[in-house]
Amino acid sequence: MFPPAEKRFLWINKITIVSLFVLILAGGVVRSTGSGMGCPDWPKCFDRLVPPTDASQLPSGYEEKYIAGRKAKNERFATMLERFGNKELAARIRHDESILQHEEFNAAKTWTEYVNRLVGAITGMLILGCAIFSFTFFKTKRSIFVWSVINVVAVGYQAWLGSLVVSTNLMPWMITVHMLLALVIVGISIYTYFKARSLRDKDLLINHTSSGIKWLAAVSLLLIVIQVAVGTGVREEIDLISDAANGLNRSQWLGQLSEVFDMHRMLALVSAIMIVLLFFVVRSRFAPNTHQSRFTNLVLLLLVLQIGSAGVLGYFDIPPFAQTVHLVLASLLFGTQYYLMLLLGKVSWK
Repeated sequence: MFPPAEKRFLWINKITIVSLFVLILAGGVVRSTGSGMGCPDWPKCFDRLVPPTDASQLPSGYEEKYIAGRKAKNERFATMLERFGNKELAARIRHDESILQHEEFNAAKTWTEYVNRLVGAITGMLILGCAIFSFTFFKTKRSIFVWSVINVVAVGYQAWLGSLVVSTNLMPWMITVHMLLALVIVGISIYTYFKARSLRDKDLLINHTSSGIKWLAAVSLLLIVIQVAVGTGVREEIDLISDAANGLNRSQWLGQLSEVFDMHRMLALVSAIMIVLLFFVVRSRFAPNTHQSRFTNLVLLLLVLQIGSAGVLGYFDIPPFAQTVHLVLASLLFGTQYYLMLLLGKVSWK
């Protein structure tokens, strides 16, 4: 039985996890529709809380203003990189003229990016709420409070990183870091939810798990993270190919990818084998009605759906909607697999 304060934390934490996946979905839609620069400034959009719907509503001289602001922000970022010893990257940011190129106003892209930012703002407030409500665990399970606060810091850093993604005109490696940090934030939220629930839920864990099965789950999870990182590299190459071809000749894009795509496919095969192996090991040791069995079923289902989305990408010339689906399924697979790994551990109740 959970006290009211703990119930409130579990409730807001669960909503936060859902909101994070919705945010990843929104980000996927932004990227697949090319709407990342729909708002040339940050955190406002065309210097407005509510963005324009027509070109006639744009502020006068906004192109020069935002390009100048972007240049100043990038200079500060480059200076910071130099201080950390990354002079080559700093020089690339300073001398990349494409970063300062202006994109023509498109109302659909502007509002797509704006909705993404709204979801991000709501998610940030929910994570702050988690940190506030986590204080109830300060004496009983302090790690929940600590990690909830860390997540607020991570979200603040993610917001700053998001502003740099805009100021660098969607520089590819910045988008990759942005995505991986999103998975870290998801992982922390799942971890705090699990710890809060397992504090009193005696049915959540079954304490006869061997360390071997948890290591199997950990390796499988690591493969998924690597797969996502390599997959973002593939996506970066596709974006470059798309820009060079002006979005045309999609049937030829896969043939122009580098060996990164081959690595992505190889990792996908290894990851699938590991997930299937984990499925049979878990099902052989846990009853069908346990949390462990239910979540391993869900992991396998997500794997099948992910393979299906990969097939659509490969055989139907990389349709934009399938790119978003592929990204969201990968994120859900990461979150579900991570929770399963936590379920396969042992716990000592106080």
